[in-house]
Amino acid sequence: MIDHTMLKADATPDEITTICMEAKEYSFASVCINPSYVPLCSRLLSGTPVKVCTVIGFPLGATTTATKRAEAEEALNEGATEIDMVVNIGRLKAGDYDYTFNDINHVVLAAKRKNSICKVILETSLLTDEEKVKVCVIAKEAKADFVKTSTGFSTGGATAGDIALMRYVVGSSLGVKASGGVRTLEDAEEMIKSGADRIGASASVKIVTGDKIPSKGY
Repeated sequence: MIDHTMLKADATPDEITTICMEAKEYSFASVCINPSYVPLCSRLLSGTPVKVCTVIGFPLGATTTATKRAEAEEALNEGATEIDMVVNIGRLKAGDYDYTFNDINHVVLAAKRKNSICKVILETSLLTDEEKVKVCVIAKEAKADFVKTSTGFSTGGATAGDIALMRYVVGSSLGVKASGGVRTLEDAEEMIKSGADRIGASASVKIVTGDKIPSKGY
């Protein structure tokens, strides 16, 4: 259920290689990395059940729809099998729901052409509950596979309340991914109990082994 994540700006190829080895060792669902590392991860994880997940329009969601689609298509052609795209948060908050639908749907269509999964990052810490409900409905209408709480780079991460709300809105038709601030086994269990199907975490190994880590950062 864990997407083993390394999205920091200064991640090196050696660090990416390490998380791929860890993902194989602990049977994580995927590694989640920035697009430039998709070819490396695709090679390292070839022949394993671990998927290659990358992020699109990350972390602000403010690039154009055409750019997001092109970015997704390039990543998919290089071996990504899961796409986590960030919605255009400003356009959503302005009530431009047609734009929001189109923005999501173009990336979804790119993923579907490759039989790949598309997750939609909502950045819940910047949204009202009404906006969270609306964007979940839009993501469902746009045929996304998952809704996801956070990038881990904004003002807050996943909360049990947001996971429960997202699960209530999408029902059983979409997955729900908790990301941002999930650092311990207890955190992960709380998210799963609230309705999460997938956990995005950089502390994945420490979550599954029970090692203690500092309670700061995403």
